[in-house]
Amino acid sequence: MIGPDDLPSVNAILNATSALLLVVGYKAIRARRVPLHKACMLSALGVSAVFLASYLYYHFVVKAGQPTYFSDRAPDAPRWAGWLYKAILSTHTLAAIAAAPLALFTAWQGLRGNLDRHVRVARWTLPIWLYVSSTGVVVYWMLYRLYS
Repeated sequence: MIGPDDLPSVNAILNATSALLLVVGYKAIRARRVPLHKACMLSALGVSAVFLASYLYYHFVVKAGQPTYFSDRAPDAPRWAGWLYKAILSTHTLAAIAAAPLALFTAWQGLRGNLDRHVRVARWTLPIWLYVSSTGVVVYWMLYRLYS
């Protein structure tokens, strides 16, 4: 059974799944396999939505809004690791703020058949979204695995 303390691991799995779906979806469209591309990208959107719900539940309900500090989780880590963690987390957070509306807009354009606009925006959306999904796993690894 998955408990509240397992949610960071679940969230990392969801981020990794989203990243994998994005890569497969990208490769599918490059191979002109539109139905597979559509399925992968919409699945990535769904997985990312589940991630966001789980993340918010964990931080607002389980942790009651209390932040998780790298220095508390890894007190023996070198100082540079804490700075690196903060840099990755900061860029991850800023990119996530952009990725959410971009992903929704890009999917909407594709579903509506506005393929020119879909492609133009997707060229920005994919790398940002892939960065967010990938660095989400890195943030988890640094916070919960690297120094534990």
